[in-house]
Amino acid sequence: MKHESESRALDHLIAGNRRWAEGSVREDPAFFRRLIEQQAPKYLWIGCADSRVPANDIVGLLPGELFVHRNVANLVVHTDLNCLSVLQYAVDVLRVEHVIVCGHYGCGGIAAAERATPLGLIDNWLRHIQDVAERRRAVLARERDPARRADRLCELNVLEQAHNVCRTTIAQDAWRRAQPLSVHAWIYRLSDGLVQQLGFTAADASDPAVRLASAVERIEARAQRG
Repeated sequence: MKHESESRALDHLIAGNRRWAEGSVREDPAFFRRLIEQQAPKYLWIGCADSRVPANDIVGLLPGELFVHRNVANLVVHTDLNCLSVLQYAVDVLRVEHVIVCGHYGCGGIAAAERATPLGLIDNWLRHIQDVAERRRAVLARERDPARRADRLCELNVLEQAHNVCRTTIAQDAWRRAQPLSVHAWIYRLSDGLVQQLGFTAADASDPAVRLASAVERIEARAQRG
């Protein structure tokens, strides 16, 4: 009885799936037949696991058009085999042409890293954000308002993670063999649903560090103006 009760707790999700499938076929009878052959995305999205940031919806792409990896605070850590496996499959097998690292303002992971209140296992993950904050302490110190300072950290974190993508052997090898690959840093605003580019796009191995420095300088200048 307990098992049946627990199963019924998810009935509304199953019903929602049925409505979605029926509606998809009603609007486009070939939708699912085409979807079977549609795993040929040009883009890899590395984003936050936050449920308010649905990658496909944000950029208006259908299933099969965007390869997606998500984790808390959109981190790209060089020892994270999950993220690296997704990146390697996207670049080497699917041959995506663009990797988009997209964070968002109001990120809970960023807020938790700033508070530094012990939360358990995830504290080890949030340490990577705290490392970014320590490296960019001078930039963040220019923002006196805590909310604006949190926004700047969201931006800086995205830039650092995009730079981390560039430093992987996966991106480096792709560029070495002249495979078209661009890495971008974006941020999404929950309040209006719009993405903004953060001034970082790297298309070869020669300039990611320079582009990172330039993008950080722009953030620092904006923070200084208040």
